[in-house]
Amino acid sequence: MGDSIPAIIGAAGVRLHKQEGDHATPAGLLPLTRVLYRADRVAAPVSHLPVEPLAPNDGWCDDPTHADYNRPITLPHPARHERLWRDDGVYNIVIVLAYNDSPPVPDRGSAIFLHLQSPDRRPTEGCIALDEADLRRLLAAGLSEIEVPPPV
Repeated sequence: MGDSIPAIIGAAGVRLHKQEGDHATPAGLLPLTRVLYRADRVAAPVSHLPVEPLAPNDGWCDDPTHADYNRPITLPHPARHERLWRDDGVYNIVIVLAYNDSPPVPDRGSAIFLHLQSPDRRPTEGCIALDEADLRRLLAAGLSEIEVPPPV
């Protein structure tokens, strides 16, 4: 959309060659695929993307040895995973980004989302985090992809 928005990225910065667990945000053009939100905490965002409420048993597999790697799962799940129903509020609105998903390549990185910033603005584990007002404004305006410039 041509906007430059302040964002929080992974603690290890931006990398062209993302690896699972490296705490880096992948560089590139990342399409947005769907919006998930905590209906018990926030109103549904306005978006042209599919918008779905999260459930307490929603998760995301981040185990590169499992067939469900980098895919949504239902908890409990036997493989290593991330819980999407979080207490800290950063996943009150979470947008799934099309990264390493067609098909997922083991160890290339998983659970790369666009989500809300933490109150202390701490770095993410590789996701991109925005202020809620900015995130809602971009979704309502029809944002369909974000560009993460490569490191300089």
